[in-house]
Amino acid sequence: MSETVSFRQMKDGTRADYALLGRLEAGYARALPGRVLDALRRLGTGLEGYRVSRLEHSLQCATRALRDGADTELVVAALVHDIGDDLAPYNHAQVAAAVLRPYVRAEVAWIVEQHGLFQSYYYAHHYDRDRHGRERLRGHPWFDACAAFCERWDQSAFDPDYPSEPLERFVPLLEEVFLRPAHDPGIIGAGT
Repeated sequence: MSETVSFRQMKDGTRADYALLGRLEAGYARALPGRVLDALRRLGTGLEGYRVSRLEHSLQCATRALRDGADTELVVAALVHDIGDDLAPYNHAQVAAAVLRPYVRAEVAWIVEQHGLFQSYYYAHHYDRDRHGRERLRGHPWFDACAAFCERWDQSAFDPDYPSEPLERFVPLLEEVFLRPAHDPGIIGAGT
């Protein structure tokens, strides 16, 4: 049996208990790139109707970002921007942003968090909804960056003939981002 804390309620924990949890959490966090890869692979099945799988869409987005010369954080964001689709189809952007937020600059997390709203520009009118919902964010310092993310990489990444890089090409970039110390010092084990 593995080591466990002594408490039954968090308020009764000791410094030793939380040191143990911090150590175990740090080890668990080091395995995050593998769990992200597993989640991406699951996007290869599931939602139907598109000409490419959600995984292929993600690979196309990341490949387009890479070929455009985007930095590592944006390439990884393009790869994982729809990772929440599997468990949160109606708020997938917020889920993906939450996964990325501790590891990337605020601009990148914001782009991913808002990409669902910005992406609706391309289709909302077909559902008799307002395609200009993103306009309420006009004036935000990252508005143009999010609009470009959607225009250049996201909305155009449904082409079954596009020559995407394989998932393995992005593994070193995923590891570079997700093996960084987390930004949030409130996370148990962050920065360890």
